[in-house]
Amino acid sequence: MKIVLAYSGGLDTSIILRWLKENYQAEVIAFCADIGQEEELDGLEAKAFKTGAAKCIIEDLREEFWVPASRDR
Repeated sequence: MKIVLAYSGGLDTSIILRWLKENYQAEVIAFCADIGQEEELDGLEAKAFKTGAAKCIIEDLREEFWVPASRDR
């Protein structure tokens, strides 16, 4: 069984990652959307693997969430 987990690297998602792996014998893939949080992503991949993730995907979605400033403001 494979499970993709929306992973932030915080306490909650780190605990549930380990719990899913142990209780479902699942291959857990950690997914994080980079929307500009910069330093919060430092060490995220290493933490995901240390917590038990089989794979860690950090997708750069900054352009998807960027909205140009309006000149009328």
